[in-house]
Amino acid sequence: MSTPAPVRPRTSGRREGSDAPSELITAAERLFAERGIDGVSLREITREANQRNTTALQYHFGDRDGLVRAIVLKHMETVAVRREALLEMVAGRDNLTLRDGATMLVQPLIAKLTSDDGGPEFLQIAAELLHRTDRWINVEEPVGPVIYDHLSTLDRWSEMFEALMPEGSTGAPLHRRFAVIRFTHIEVGRRARVGEPIDVPLFTAQLVDMVTGLLGAELAEETKKLLSARTDGH
Repeated sequence: MSTPAPVRPRTSGRREGSDAPSELITAAERLFAERGIDGVSLREITREANQRNTTALQYHFGDRDGLVRAIVLKHMETVAVRREALLEMVAGRDNLTLRDGATMLVQPLIAKLTSDDGGPEFLQIAAELLHRTDRWINVEEPVGPVIYDHLSTLDRWSEMFEALMPEGSTGAPLHRRFAVIRFTHIEVGRRARVGEPIDVPLFTAQLVDMVTGLLGAELAEETKKLLSARTDGH
């Protein structure tokens, strides 16, 4: 069992105003990471954010889902920009490898491990959201921006690397790309929960190794037979 992250002391004094949304997000990031998304009341978050107005959270975010989505959007802004830069670097190359694809999944998240903008907390929240998802994600869900970011980077990533993956591994019913995306987030979130010290280069290299292996794992004959039988049955 992982050791819970230490609870940071609340600052003294109460305030409200134009910075209320960011204060609420910061408080929610910390509490959600420590105790889970459903383990914290909205009242606790409002109190932790030192908001005098007890309805501030509902006013700015509507409900718990709106608050979680705001956290995800905040961090996916920079994650998407980093992934977009990596995609642009290899655009037009004819010697792409699945390790390039793995790097594009892993690297944009790594900077959040040691950032001071709530990055480690975000990684834990995103991991929880993806871990409890057993179906394809709707764009409007709180976790939606992880898959459908504002630059559509995962769509571009899929188009770029699908042809390099083993035949039959993409799309229904295996949905391997989504499984790999989920694995990547869960593993980075796990490392964020463990906390410092973090050997970032070693962790990154190992995770890229594992993601590359998952993307390129050939289908066994048994898997191919089961897929064929499923297809024939429909």
